[in-house]
Amino acid sequence: MTRPGRLGVGVIGAGKVGAVLGAALRAAEHAVVGVSAVSEASRERAETLLPGVPILEIPDILERSELVLLAVPDDALAPLVEGLAKLGAWQAGQLVAHTSGRHGVGILAPVRAAGAIPLAIHPAMTFTGMSLDLGRLLDCRFGVTADPAMLPIAQALVVEMGAEPVVIAEGDRVAYHAALAHGSNHLVTIAAQAAEVLARIGVEEPDRLLGPLLRASLDNALAAGESALTGPVARGDVGTVAAHAEALAELANDGGAPDILEAYRALALATAKRAERRGLFGADVRARLEEALARGDDGGGDGAREEES
Repeated sequence: MTRPGRLGVGVIGAGKVGAVLGAALRAAEHAVVGVSAVSEASRERAETLLPGVPILEIPDILERSELVLLAVPDDALAPLVEGLAKLGAWQAGQLVAHTSGRHGVGILAPVRAAGAIPLAIHPAMTFTGMSLDLGRLLDCRFGVTADPAMLPIAQALVVEMGAEPVVIAEGDRVAYHAALAHGSNHLVTIAAQAAEVLARIGVEEPDRLLGPLLRASLDNALAAGESALTGPVARGDVGTVAAHAEALAELANDGGAPDILEAYRALALATAKRAERRGLFGADVRARLEEALARGDDGGGDGAREEES
C-alpha cells in the first residue's frame, strides 16, 4: 500500500547523479514512473539502480510525473527547460527539481511561468553512479534553494533521501558551487600531480605513499581549519620552497607536466599570504617566499623554525 504523500517521480538524465537520487527517492517509497537514458552506460545504470522503471522519452516522463528530477549538466539545463516550455510540457502544480550546483531556481523561470514549482537540490558529494552512493548519502548535505513557501518541500525531499539540507540563497549559488568545486575537483588535481612527480622519480604505487598523508591532512584541515597547516611555507622556510620550485622546473624541462610547477607556485603563494594574515610570519618573509617562487632563488637565510613537514 502506498503511503500518503508519495509522488510519481520522473528522472531526466540517468547519469551518475540522476540514477542514484532516483533510487534514493524510490527507497523512500516514491514511485519512479520513468527515466530518460540516451547512452548505453546510462541505460545500464538505469537498469541496475532503477530495475523495472521504463526508459521513456522526456515528454512522456513529464506527462506522468508529479515530481520531475532534472539531473543534467549545468550548461544543458536552460535549453532543456526552455525547450520543454515551448512544447507546453510543464504542468501546473508539478514539482520540478534540478541538481545543478551552479544554478538556483531562477533558471527554472519557464517552469514557474507554467504554474509548476521550481526547486534546486544539489548534493555536495562526488558520485560513482553505483549502489554504494546510496549509503554515502547518509553523510551528505544538499545545497537547497527554493521560494520561501516551497522551501520545506525541497528540504523534505532531501531528508527522505537520507541526507541533510543546507539552505543556499539564490544569489549565492555560484559562490557555493565554486567553493565545492575548488575544494573537491582541485583536490583531485593536486593528488594526481603529487602522484605523477613520485612516479617520475621511480616511486612504485605512489598512492600508497600519499594516501595516509593526504587523508590525515584532509581530516586535520576539516577538524582544525588553517591551524592544521604545517610544512615549509607555513614555517617561512624560503630555501626549501625555492628548492621545490627548482626541482619541479627540472622535471618539467625533462618532459614532465608544466602545470605541476604552476600549481605549486600558485598554491604556495596563496598559502604564504594566508600564513602572513594569521601572524605566522611577517611581510618580509612572505616577500622572500614570493621572490623564491618567482626566481627559484632561496633568498639567503630565513630563520626557519624546526617543525614536522
